[in-house]
Amino acid sequence: MNITLSIDEQIAERAREKLRAVGKSLNQEIREHLQHLAGDDDLERDIEFLEKTAGLGNPEPGWKYNREDAYEDRLKWPRP
Repeated sequence: MNITLSIDEQIAERAREKLRAVGKSLNQEIREHLQHLAGDDDLERDIEFLEKTAGLGNPEPGWKYNREDAYEDRLKWPRP
């Protein structure tokens, strides 16, 4: 579906400049935002990402995440 939007030209250009820096187009960013709003995010992909980056995998039965663990795991996360 094609949608026509009315956006201030200067705002659109500034947004394009910022998005170019991360390799995205304005169209792609708007499409992804609408998918997020509609709830079409890939939940399975997000869960898999969180498990990999947090190092959780399959914790032992009865194990609970606590502040100390959260802090330790945060220190291990890749930084941009």
